[in-house]
Amino acid sequence: MLTINKRVIKQVLFVVTLFFFVGCQGQSDTKFNLGFEEQKDIAELSDGWFKWGNYELAIDSLSKTGQKSGKICSTESGTFGSIAYQIPAKYIGESIKLEGYMKIKNVENGFAGLLLRIDGKGSSLAFDNMMGQEVNGTKDWRKYSITLDYPKGADLILVGGILTGKGEAWFDDFKVTIDGENLQTLKELDEETLKKVVANDFGSNSGVEIAELSPDVINDLELLGKVWGFLKYHHPKIAKGDFNWDLELFRFLPSYLKEVDRAKREELILNWITSLGEIKKTKNKMPSSEAHIKPNLNWIKNDVESSLLKEKLNFIYENRNKGKHHYIKMAKGVGNPEFQNEEAYSNVPYPDAGFRLLSVYRYWNMIHYFFPYKNLIDKDWNEVLKEYIPVFISAKDELEYEMAALQMIGDIQDTHANLWKGNNKLVEWKGNYFAPVHLRFIEDKLVVTDYYNPEFKSETGLEIGDVISKIDGKRIEDIVDELSKYYPASNQAARLREMAADLLRSNKQEVEVEYLNNGKLATKTIKLYPRQRLNIYRWYKKNEDRCYKLLENNIGYVSLMSIKEEDIDNIKHDFKDTKGIVIDIRNYPSTFVPFKLGSFFISDSAPFVKFTQGNINNPGEFTFTENLKIHKSKETYTGKLIVLVNELSQSQAEYTAMAFRAGDNTIIIGSTTAGADGNVSAILLPGGLQTMISGIGVFYPNGEETQRIGIVPDIEIKPTIKGIKEGRDELMEKAIVEILKE
Repeated sequence: MLTINKRVIKQVLFVVTLFFFVGCQGQSDTKFNLGFEEQKDIAELSDGWFKWGNYELAIDSLSKTGQKSGKICSTESGTFGSIAYQIPAKYIGESIKLEGYMKIKNVENGFAGLLLRIDGKGSSLAFDNMMGQEVNGTKDWRKYSITLDYPKGADLILVGGILTGKGEAWFDDFKVTIDGENLQTLKELDEETLKKVVANDFGSNSGVEIAELSPDVINDLELLGKVWGFLKYHHPKIAKGDFNWDLELFRFLPSYLKEVDRAKREELILNWITSLGEIKKTKNKMPSSEAHIKPNLNWIKNDVESSLLKEKLNFIYENRNKGKHHYIKMAKGVGNPEFQNEEAYSNVPYPDAGFRLLSVYRYWNMIHYFFPYKNLIDKDWNEVLKEYIPVFISAKDELEYEMAALQMIGDIQDTHANLWKGNNKLVEWKGNYFAPVHLRFIEDKLVVTDYYNPEFKSETGLEIGDVISKIDGKRIEDIVDELSKYYPASNQAARLREMAADLLRSNKQEVEVEYLNNGKLATKTIKLYPRQRLNIYRWYKKNEDRCYKLLENNIGYVSLMSIKEEDIDNIKHDFKDTKGIVIDIRNYPSTFVPFKLGSFFISDSAPFVKFTQGNINNPGEFTFTENLKIHKSKETYTGKLIVLVNELSQSQAEYTAMAFRAGDNTIIIGSTTAGADGNVSAILLPGGLQTMISGIGVFYPNGEETQRIGIVPDIEIKPTIKGIKEGRDELMEKAIVEILKE
């Protein structure tokens, strides 16, 4: 359990800042001692490494590679310890990544982690120490990483390892990269170049003020947003990176907003486009007639009044960029979009009006041109930009801005899409205290299904199977209706999954619940606890010693939650003569198994999936790939395969279920899955916000969709309140019945 308090974090930050000012041993210009191997004085730490905190530090011979590692050992009277290394920030880029190996032993009441901090002008610009990952216990060498936005104006990069609570931690083989380039070989920039980069940045102030939001102003801002995004992804000069397109928007907006006449505003846009430079005529293909989704540029015809501006935009489309693009590329392999060279402006948690407008522009256009499921959105996406411009501009503080972003993200109806970073005020708004009970919606009711911490069971007073009907006097149905817009999801099953974990969450340390226990209605005050005191997981799970076991009646059982690569051959060998196998994917697989394990269940090569991919040469176009096949292995399993799924089955879990469905004798049992399949693509928004989208379309070979629908079971079985009370796994029971059928 994690118990480090804010006082310790502040102490860590203070000492790091102190070292920024006092400095430490200088580093080599071309090589940094990040593997602890160089050590001139055996009585000291490795060259360049220094200590802060009050734990014991040493250089140890127990290492991942080489001869040495850095070690931190807790002391009875200490509060934390860290071993750290300074690197001058003589580089520019968009993101910085720290990778390193860590081994821990008996870490409790705290955590161990890598540490990455970027300083500038005597203060911290970006910081992470893996506190939120709650790494504790005993673990052998594992590779960990931290990725941060790399801020402009940085003076110092500080990397290290940290330990709080009790225990021991070893660190080795640190590696720092900026935009994927290793700092060991990356060329340092001179001071003059670095100053020019910073001077070219608007920093925390866009200089944009929007005093009035009349319908005409909103319409004109909508048009500008669509033109801005169209140029970003089509204009050859912008594609080459000749312009910082965020900053060009800020430079253009003041004159655009001053002009009140629509015709003159469109003339300003036309002049702006002309100023970008001449475009050469090229031969570009029109959208493929076989495209699954075609570009939607109807707004040029419907929203633009000036014939000259229409002509200009159409000319750009016909002679659009081809090939490499500064702002977008497709990932190798499957080909989900990678949005690159996007600044998150993390130094301004509540961005000004210009940055907030940039946020809505950026997100709308990314979805418009590169979201493979845009055609499944319930709303008309062409109308969404106009809807959210006033919402973003009117957001009066950081919380309202985060809420605006979350609601717009929710409109694309993708369980992968949420606010995963930068949502500090939303987290505070939801509450810092939690009940020690696990809740699920069963039979459309909020039901206690387990305890996060059994030791709090008697104090809580709630029994497994109790149905909660009110919280602080409000009906559960009304709470769900009120909060649904802040829980993005592909379908209602996934939305309720996420909401259930938060409904007994508050900034108070107790809540009153009305609940039904064995047919009797009762009211009770429930004590809440800080998250660090509870064994809470984002998706509820229990650790298992081994992922597979033999059940009665010669039935094999496999849980993908903890499966390892080396388990697969053992499963095939041990279960080859069983009557049936149950594979439980009511979890997130710990190892990718569709091909290696899926091949065990087919007698001949079988297609199981096909994808749609976007096209950076024609943004907005999505075409199908060929079917992907599973090829049979040496042995084919002849018994029945039962696959268990529910709302916890998401993304890789759903993809894996599709692979197993291609088997000769497969039955899928359970309920609606999360409906968010495919590789994810990260999106950065001003204010340090980070979200994601499902980046490729995932379909069955016959073209049936999985997004939002999920994996449709062959036999639908859901838990019942009665079954929960009795401690039964009703899906598992049905699986055994199906296997034992003649």
